[in-house]
Amino acid sequence: MKRILLLLAVSFLTFSVNAQQKDWAKFGRFVEANKAVTESPDAVFMGNSITEQWASFDPEFFSQNNFVGRGISGQTTSEMLVRMRQDVIGLKPKAVVIMAGINDIAMNNGYIALENIFGNIVSMCELAKANDIKVILCSVTPCAQFRWRKELEPAQPIRDLNQMIKEYAAANKIAYVDYHSALTTPEGGMPEKWSKDGCHVNLECYRSVMEPLVCDAVNKVLKIKKNPRQPMR
Repeated sequence: MKRILLLLAVSFLTFSVNAQQKDWAKFGRFVEANKAVTESPDAVFMGNSITEQWASFDPEFFSQNNFVGRGISGQTTSEMLVRMRQDVIGLKPKAVVIMAGINDIAMNNGYIALENIFGNIVSMCELAKANDIKVILCSVTPCAQFRWRKELEPAQPIRDLNQMIKEYAAANKIAYVDYHSALTTPEGGMPEKWSKDGCHVNLECYRSVMEPLVCDAVNKVLKIKKNPRQPMR
């Protein structure tokens, strides 16, 4: 019995130590990359895997336009919100491009109401504006089924969240980039042309659809000229 209790105590202590050491919001992810940013970016892209893969798939789009990617795969709005000071404000950009919410709908960190997802996005906007950073809000890209959460039906919640973001942007004179309308099927999914898994976009989609849309928004907000990369042939 004493041996069992000892094993349980050791297991509990090991779990506690591991939990305490976990970098919940991945603050460490961009520490070195942030130190390497010597010129204030024209825009920082804050987001999840869609943003992370964008910077990975088409790095020239970011470098040639003085953009910085700060997306982390799987992240929710709560994690992005607490990263704002380090990964956006600290870089002193002219603008921040925010695309967030799909992983909240996927319940990556458990259930969260749409109103609270939206509230986190609003808080990111308020932090940016308080630090004289222009905000560009983006719609959540369409998805009819998550491959990692097949029991969920995300198409309508995504539409609902996008409507909330769109209305907030209009009411507060914030630029809004509507990727969803440009990419969705009638069912709320994404065509195979743009995505293999129906959720994450491919390089052709970034170049042909998303880059022209976001460059147009950046150009209007900052009154400068940023160029998308050429679509793939």
